[in-house]
Amino acid sequence: MQKVKLPVKVDPVRSALKLLDYVGIVEKSQMPRLEESTAGLLGDVDVSLHFGKDVQKLTVMKGTAHAEVNLVCQRCGESFTHRCEAEFVYTPMFERTDEEELPEAYEPIELDENGEIDLHQILEDELILALPLVPMHPMDECPRGKMEMSFGHIEPADERPNPFAVLEELKRK
Repeated sequence: MQKVKLPVKVDPVRSALKLLDYVGIVEKSQMPRLEESTAGLLGDVDVSLHFGKDVQKLTVMKGTAHAEVNLVCQRCGESFTHRCEAEFVYTPMFERTDEEELPEAYEPIELDENGEIDLHQILEDELILALPLVPMHPMDECPRGKMEMSFGHIEPADERPNPFAVLEELKRK
């Protein structure tokens, strides 16, 4: 199957009325912030999107995005490949829409002056949020995974004097 490039801007309302599905890629050159947040983006981002209406007649954009990135292991300092996956559900915000009334599963998104959303920016944001906070190899693959990670000797806390001992003496008097 041929992979097609996704558009940069999309009108979610019009797409939802047509029940459009997009399956394609976003070129890695369109994801500078994701590349900056990692040790490198290995290829294009695979994206699958579905536009439609839910039971409350809200416009909904559901999708997934997958990207292969290089990350630096915080345990050993070596680079490793990580498959970054993001799932999301968005609904556009209109003037009459109250954010409090939206279902919790939906993330609100604002439309620009033309009633469109920047698809590439949304996908890049989702992938950055899906990155691990502390990237590390799995324990069995990491060169330092089997090494002991505690250093030095920890003193027992019992030997220190009680700071409230003075108050206890005052209480007795």
